[in-house]
Amino acid sequence: MSPFWLSLWVASLALVIVILTGLAACYWMNRCKWSGIAVLDALITLPLVLPPVVVGFALLMVFTPGYAFGAWLESHGLGVVFTAAGAVVASSVIAFPLFYQTVRSALQSVDHNMEDVARTLGASELRIFFTISVPLAWKGILTGSILAFCRAMGEFGATILIAGNIPKITRTMPLAIYSYVEAGQYMDAFELVIYICVLTLALLSGIHIFTKGSLFRNLGRN
Repeated sequence: MSPFWLSLWVASLALVIVILTGLAACYWMNRCKWSGIAVLDALITLPLVLPPVVVGFALLMVFTPGYAFGAWLESHGLGVVFTAAGAVVASSVIAFPLFYQTVRSALQSVDHNMEDVARTLGASELRIFFTISVPLAWKGILTGSILAFCRAMGEFGATILIAGNIPKITRTMPLAIYSYVEAGQYMDAFELVIYICVLTLALLSGIHIFTKGSLFRNLGRN
């Protein structure tokens, strides 16, 4: 069961990183007036459309100790390549665009008249964002969080490049399924497939019930 618990741990940490950085990115992007904003938006979304193995290779080049940033991390005792931290980084990068695009669309659909009223009363942009925009867009944020968590838990291509496939250290459920199939242990692979499918379905169904069927419907009205 170690791949199961490791996957939950990696996906949970990745979700925390994605939510914090995603909300910050959405706040800045929705208020940025820079003319090249479309190019930056495309760069942020790029990991969503690129093959995960390409993203993994890019991360490997960034965090490998032989290169500048990787060497700096290693000098401070922070290893990423072939560690659980690498799996978290890979899952975060892959899941981030899904959260970002979902939440940004939800925030853009918020009634801006309410934000304007708050501005006339002297509220700061940061206060408006966290007390008006975010609460009104909660369904979109919840949707993005669930999708990002599921995507992080199912990440394979980028993870295997930067974190490797080390039992009890970096072998998440997708990597374990791959290893079992490669070794001809189809029943073990099938067991993990059942676990990941049941967990994902339970998560989506539970939140769908919690939001009274509006999780993926009328997202633009959030």
